[in-house]
Amino acid sequence: MHRLYRALCALLLAAAGSTTPAALAAPAPMAAAPASAPDPAETPLARHLAVPYHSGLVGAAQAPVFAWIENRAGVRNVWVAEARSRARQRTGYAQDDGVEISGLALNRSGTRLVYGRGGDAEWPDTRLPNAGQAAMAPEQTLYLAAVAGDRSPREIGNGHGAMFSPDGERIAFLGTNRILLWEGREARELARLPGNPRDLSWSPDGKRLLFQELRTGHSIIGVLDIAQGTLRYLGATLGDSSDPVFSPDGTAIAFIQFREPPAGLAHSTASFWSLRIADPATGAIRTVWTAPEGEGSQFYGTRGRNLFWTTSGQLLFPWERTGWLHIYAVPPTGGVARNLTPEANEVENFRPTPDGRALVFTANPGDLDSRGLWRASLSGGAAERLTPEDAFAFFPVFGGEQLAATFTDARRPAHMVLVDSMVPLSPAPAIDAYPQPETVVFTAADGTKVHGQLFRAPGPGPHPGIVFAHGGPRRQMLPAFQPMHYYHNTYIRNQEFAAQGYTVLSVNFRSGTNYGRAFREAPETGRSGASEYRDILAGGRWLAARPDIDADRIGIWGGSWGGYLAALGLARDSDLFAAGVDLHGVHAMVRPVSDSYSPEEVRRVQQLQWDSSPMGAIETWRSPVLIVHGDDDRNVDYRQSLVLASALAARGVPFEEIAFPNERHAFSRHANWLTTLQATGDFFDRHLRDAQ
Repeated sequence: MHRLYRALCALLLAAAGSTTPAALAAPAPMAAAPASAPDPAETPLARHLAVPYHSGLVGAAQAPVFAWIENRAGVRNVWVAEARSRARQRTGYAQDDGVEISGLALNRSGTRLVYGRGGDAEWPDTRLPNAGQAAMAPEQTLYLAAVAGDRSPREIGNGHGAMFSPDGERIAFLGTNRILLWEGREARELARLPGNPRDLSWSPDGKRLLFQELRTGHSIIGVLDIAQGTLRYLGATLGDSSDPVFSPDGTAIAFIQFREPPAGLAHSTASFWSLRIADPATGAIRTVWTAPEGEGSQFYGTRGRNLFWTTSGQLLFPWERTGWLHIYAVPPTGGVARNLTPEANEVENFRPTPDGRALVFTANPGDLDSRGLWRASLSGGAAERLTPEDAFAFFPVFGGEQLAATFTDARRPAHMVLVDSMVPLSPAPAIDAYPQPETVVFTAADGTKVHGQLFRAPGPGPHPGIVFAHGGPRRQMLPAFQPMHYYHNTYIRNQEFAAQGYTVLSVNFRSGTNYGRAFREAPETGRSGASEYRDILAGGRWLAARPDIDADRIGIWGGSWGGYLAALGLARDSDLFAAGVDLHGVHAMVRPVSDSYSPEEVRRVQQLQWDSSPMGAIETWRSPVLIVHGDDDRNVDYRQSLVLASALAARGVPFEEIAFPNERHAFSRHANWLTTLQATGDFFDRHLRDAQ
């Protein structure tokens, strides 16, 4: 049956799209297999997964001092760089124990560092993770260290989200329903709250704490007076308030107020958000700007802070008025919002310069599959590019006046770089064997243009092919290493597949980011019809139509939302996808629906959810699958894989399984990543590469 696709897809190839060739050569052909199986720990996959990955860059407000986290084969440590001196490892952890480091913060002078170890940065107020299977789950603990010297870090309490006071002598931090303060001895509780606090910051005078509090179905802004022990909530609405920020003089607080559109009107163009300013002394609120009806009338933010009050007296915020996420400025007194990044395409991160006269931002102008760092003046004019065109830049951070950012390219994983000189803050190892993936564009059956990356196998073929689907789905894969650890690992796996004789197509399907609001908010995605699967199917057919691909040997793999799409491909189109790997995917999409639906509409909506699910097409699933899931997953319930395994077993569909006790969604332990990605390769080898 797979042979039928070769004839069909050959007809589709010319209309399917175009390929932009890479400038770099393909890797050398594979060597002959050794007489005995290699030690899994010595394979190229294992060696390359062990290459250091850096994340969590922070800078000191008044000094060129930076800190970040290194993950080297699951061993996590804090690194620091003082001024332009040589970077060094500041902590001495030595185990792949699955214990996460997160929440780095420096005091203003860059002499002291606080960080969290343990817990889950994404779900800080849930049950403690224990991926290392210790007899007692590690506590979520905060540590204080001097940046200079080598004295062991000092434990200051259990919690997360720590922030130094302006004078650097005190540390405020968060716990479940609590705000706490450390002043040199044992931390004390300042407030116990109905909801969970987030986004903690100090007033410029060090007397008050500002935060967002998450409650059931909404969020509010709170300000806590430390000396008086008083708490005031500001501008509570029947919606959400977020991104609170003090004015430079501390006399006012700005925040974003928004609400979600009702069920059934997801694409409403009515106004749903505004910028508001509160007087923390009186609680008085005024609205300084409201999103008008039309494009951008619903709030959508960047991958970071979304509201800044500059020292030059401007509020900076993101807005999709053009259909793309740009950064705008408006005075605190109100007025017309000015677009500061008109040529940016999609802004991903931004922050003002220390003098408040400009902003720096990461975006993809000119090439939607790129990511550069730019500077724009708040007074107007063209933006200035700060990074080379072949570099991928993310998350700009200032240390004093010095700008640094996270960088990657096709061969070098995430590492930290001083932007003015483009000198890495610490050694940036490269995997020289990795070629540049090709950027490709093809067309889905409904006319949607879809971008992707092609990891081409060496030699003429025909090769087995693999479609990769990312998670999120609010993500974009790039022809380079990713700054997110999950996709750092999957990028390595796709490069290793290519080196082993597979051609891999990574698909940036609709509902993903950085291609504009219309693409991200495409109709009928997910539970509303799985329209993004049309892009996955088009990618599979595009691969099958290539003369260097064996259409009988096409697989599919992905994790999370990508696991959902991989399972959907196997359920609906086993004739095309001969095998698949499904990492913690969603398989039964039926969920409780909004109270705004009538009983008749509830039945219709839930039937559509079922029809959009892999379980909704389970009767036509025939291809073998490897299912992998951790049983402490907080993003996708482990029961999703239990249901699928039971359904496949009952129908005689072949499947293999890997279950990780105590493991979370993104696999905290390096050993579990290695097991998963090695098993993924072995599975495809048996069902695709060796099935000629």
